[in-house]
Amino acid sequence: MKIDRRSFLSFVIGGAAGTALSPLPWKLTDDLSIWSQNWPWTPVPQKGETTYVNSTCTLCPGGCGISVRLVEDRVVKIEGMAGHPVNDGGVCTLGVSAPQLLYGPTRVKTPLKKVNGSWRKISWDAALDEVAAKLNELRSSGQSHALACISDSDRGTVPELLNRFLSVYGSPNFIRTPSILDNYELALYLTQGVRATPGFDIQNSDFVLSFGSGLVEGWESPVYMFRGNSALKEKGGRLDQIESRLSKTAAKSDKWIAVRPGTEGALALGLGNVIIKESLFDQDFVANNTAGLAEYQKLVTDGFSPAVVSKMTGLDAADITALAREFAGARRPLAICGRGAGTSPGSLQDFLAVHILNALVGSINRDGGLVAVPEPEYISWPDVEMDATAAKGMQQARVDGAGRGKYRSTRYLLNRLPEIVNSSQDSPVQVLFVAGANPMYSMADTAAVAQAFDKIPLVVSFSSFMDETAASADLILPDHVFLEGYEDVPFARGLPQPVIGLAQPVVEPLYNTMHTGDAVIQLAQKMGGTVGDAFAWESYAACLEETLADKWDTLLENGYWVDDEFSIAAQPQEFETDSSKFEFSNSDVNALPVYHTVRAAGDDSFYPLLLVPYDTMRLTSGYIGSPPFLVKALEDTVLTGNDVLVEINPATAKKLGLSDRKYATLTTPKGKAKVKIYFFDGIMPGVIAIPRGLGHTAYDKFLAGKGVNYNTLTEPLEDAATGLDAAWGVRAKLSKA
Repeated sequence: MKIDRRSFLSFVIGGAAGTALSPLPWKLTDDLSIWSQNWPWTPVPQKGETTYVNSTCTLCPGGCGISVRLVEDRVVKIEGMAGHPVNDGGVCTLGVSAPQLLYGPTRVKTPLKKVNGSWRKISWDAALDEVAAKLNELRSSGQSHALACISDSDRGTVPELLNRFLSVYGSPNFIRTPSILDNYELALYLTQGVRATPGFDIQNSDFVLSFGSGLVEGWESPVYMFRGNSALKEKGGRLDQIESRLSKTAAKSDKWIAVRPGTEGALALGLGNVIIKESLFDQDFVANNTAGLAEYQKLVTDGFSPAVVSKMTGLDAADITALAREFAGARRPLAICGRGAGTSPGSLQDFLAVHILNALVGSINRDGGLVAVPEPEYISWPDVEMDATAAKGMQQARVDGAGRGKYRSTRYLLNRLPEIVNSSQDSPVQVLFVAGANPMYSMADTAAVAQAFDKIPLVVSFSSFMDETAASADLILPDHVFLEGYEDVPFARGLPQPVIGLAQPVVEPLYNTMHTGDAVIQLAQKMGGTVGDAFAWESYAACLEETLADKWDTLLENGYWVDDEFSIAAQPQEFETDSSKFEFSNSDVNALPVYHTVRAAGDDSFYPLLLVPYDTMRLTSGYIGSPPFLVKALEDTVLTGNDVLVEINPATAKKLGLSDRKYATLTTPKGKAKVKIYFFDGIMPGVIAIPRGLGHTAYDKFLAGKGVNYNTLTEPLEDAATGLDAAWGVRAKLSKA
């Protein structure tokens, strides 16, 4: 099958826009009556009073404001909150589908304990007593540092409560799940000296150069990115997408720039070469606000001329030169980095190479550029009293290796944990908390992750759902769903402004669940001593109201709080580095100026293809499993029945003797799977792709057993500079089934 670019654009753009922002995806309505009969748990409310409650969605890092419609006490519809600074009335398909998560069959309805491989109900008191007893035993033996926690975030009151618990208990092992935030935070720290999150003022830019970022595939805050991209286009701005596959973002872009996978950072350095050589950089900003330009100039001059980068990327040297001139010549250019939906950290080298482009053109802390957004500083609890056990435990090295040695600048290294546990005779982690994360599904090399978790004596999941990690845990202390309780949402990923959202209880808790904040407070109080003293709050709700203080009333009334004193224009151009300037090079990490492309794992001669993942708004690939409505909305080029389709260029398929829509065996160094072939002209020869978000073994019949989990076929590849997982793809082969 061949698709010319015009036809492909009309097909993909229509599909993306229709499913991303409309109240219900068009495909969901074609046989809704049949589906309703098949789902006895689908809420069918009686006639009654209609009310609306404003809240904040927590299903992804987007932080969207939502308006929840209820009939009597049943949630019947979720819409975007008009006027909200993140989404202003827009909502994604996952947010629309939230009622299915609230009322669906995958909810964990009560605390559960695994006994001889089977789940048994247990009371909250008994469950918390059991955890407290194990922790007290561990602590009394001087092993407090053998407690670890995996959390989806390190911001907000719930992560802070978990981190506080570990600290006063005596463990440094609080670990955040990986994403592009790891490298962006590090890039901001190394070049600007700040601990901040990146904000992208896309809507006020006039040229966005995206190095693989899936702006319409769920990157950062999805609806904010939709809005920003729309505003960019309405003002006549330009979006160029750099990646090896014609994604939906590439299809919506003004120009798709197809490069060999893994060479995006090299292209950024090639653009820097032209900008420096032809003096296209912002003379005023570079002269007055930067340091170390000579080292960067030597790097790009010696090794990244357009001719050299052409051989690396597959682009014509003339096209590289033209792109550099066009980007530098824009009034408000912005370069962004982070492939797909941004859930994979990637290589620090790539992020620095792209971030430096913004410095060259002066697009740092200005309208239309990249903004270092400070975290809202509202959590100011009393310092904890550390007893001798806690003080000793906190002096121990982190179990993941972060924060010391060659990884001294990296804060979290979850990807290293499985190997560390598996290579030890006795697991260095004796008790593991998992909150808001599903590492047994979302981490690369799931077999190794499962092996590591099996070695940990006590795994405690706080999941609301029976996901893969919860299913393998020893205890489940189920959290409320976000529509059942209060919680702060302290930032929206990618938003160039500090915003705090508030999730509010829309309905009373349906089951015998407990907010994770309450579970942590009660657990600490059961343990007593200095641990209990650090958690004097009566409840999580009381803690939250006290913490938010003067912001509480505003949050209750509006659903969000905005820092009105913050503006992009007011951000200082004096940076917090030793030189007080933006620094082009930094000796703290082994990144630039020793750039090299990251090669995927596997022998090229035995595995001639490169398998890469792709993201879609119709599938989630993190903690939350896709609700049935999202799976129903999948195109038959993604999933047919229970079979996932592998995208392959027809020319590549012909060489391998493969036929369109026929079965094949996909093999990588980590495993194999039965798949179907999909001929796709929008992917480079030698590259194949499958979606992330399928291949679940847990949840329910609407999600489990469909397709293949990409993470079962790949493995982590450590970035030499940071220790983070830099892999984007794995070597593979396809053969007739």
